[in-house]
Amino acid sequence: GSGFIIDASGYIVTNNHVIDGAKDIEVTLTDGSEYPAKVIGTDPKTDLALLKVEAEKPLPFVQFGDSDKMRIGDWVMAVGNPFGLGGTVTAGIVSARGRDIHEGPYDDFLQIDAAINQGNSGGPTFSTDGSVIGINTAIFSPSGGSVGIGFAIPSNLAKPIIAELKEQGHIDRGWLGVAIQPLTPDLAQGMGLSSDKGALIASVQPDSPAAAAGLRSGDVVMRFSDREIDSPKDLSRVVAETASGATVPMKIWRDGAEKTVEVTIAELKEEVASVSQPSDEFGSGASDTVDQLGATLAPVNDLTRQQFGLPEDARGVVIADLAADSALAEQGVRPGDVIERVNDRKIATPGDVAKALREAQADKRSVVVMLIDSDGNDRFIAVQISQS
Repeated sequence: GSGFIIDASGYIVTNNHVIDGAKDIEVTLTDGSEYPAKVIGTDPKTDLALLKVEAEKPLPFVQFGDSDKMRIGDWVMAVGNPFGLGGTVTAGIVSARGRDIHEGPYDDFLQIDAAINQGNSGGPTFSTDGSVIGINTAIFSPSGGSVGIGFAIPSNLAKPIIAELKEQGHIDRGWLGVAIQPLTPDLAQGMGLSSDKGALIASVQPDSPAAAAGLRSGDVVMRFSDREIDSPKDLSRVVAETASGATVPMKIWRDGAEKTVEVTIAELKEEVASVSQPSDEFGSGASDTVDQLGATLAPVNDLTRQQFGLPEDARGVVIADLAADSALAEQGVRPGDVIERVNDRKIATPGDVAKALREAQADKRSVVVMLIDSDGNDRFIAVQISQS
């Protein structure tokens, strides 16, 4: 792995995955001198780690720059230790900003085409003025070698985390207590929004700051304090950056109108079946085939809980059978999933679903929004319906 010194007293930044699980860490400088290093703190969620070596003299160091000033097309240099060669410099440009590669909840990578290979992880990405604007972290490669798609943690994301690790050895993050999902154009249309910017709350955890503030499943977060929320990632990051105990206003969209709620952020605490085939009978409560959905729906009762492995607290109607080319199947829904809500209507029987669809048709709505429980995880989907 690679790293870089940020302080003359011997503080070193690298990736968490470079030193994760290590019992002994040794740092070799470019002049060949070697030092044992101790871990000051790590943050697995952003893949950052801070080390410290004790040297007999002040060490040369580099400084963080402003990654927000980097534009697509700007030149960069990646420095590191690929394949153990040491002291290797590669050059390229910033290919993209704000990349989410599903490595963690706060992904906001710079994509660069400077060659990054195994061993480069934790090394610095320099701008042409000699400041560190990123930390080389990951590559996308079908072959395992560089194909010109590399990713660096932006310096402006890393700086406050490194400072906090230096000060207290760990990271404190704010916690809201919601599961969120992207707001697609179809979902936005179904909810009466003119834009698909925002973060859709799929579920609210009990006894959470969100629950205390009265937030509900189906709310769309549009602004958090003075920050516009364009996507779920925006909300995750701004909540994480908020100090526990702080009370902030949130602008949300609910029931076709904007509303402002006050929420008091808490501290984030670190953690935190196959479906059987349906039979012809589903016990009490009639099953119903809803042609527009291409689905056979059944009530949630003791029999269907057993057949589909549903929890005791499951509420709604279970999808007993589903056509492969149906509108629901196109949204990734499968037999055994539970429909909990259609638009603003809570669902208790298959007839409730059919009634909600008829109401949508009467209102000339071409999209309905459904809340689906799949294996205990709630999510909203937008389903196109035909007008009769």
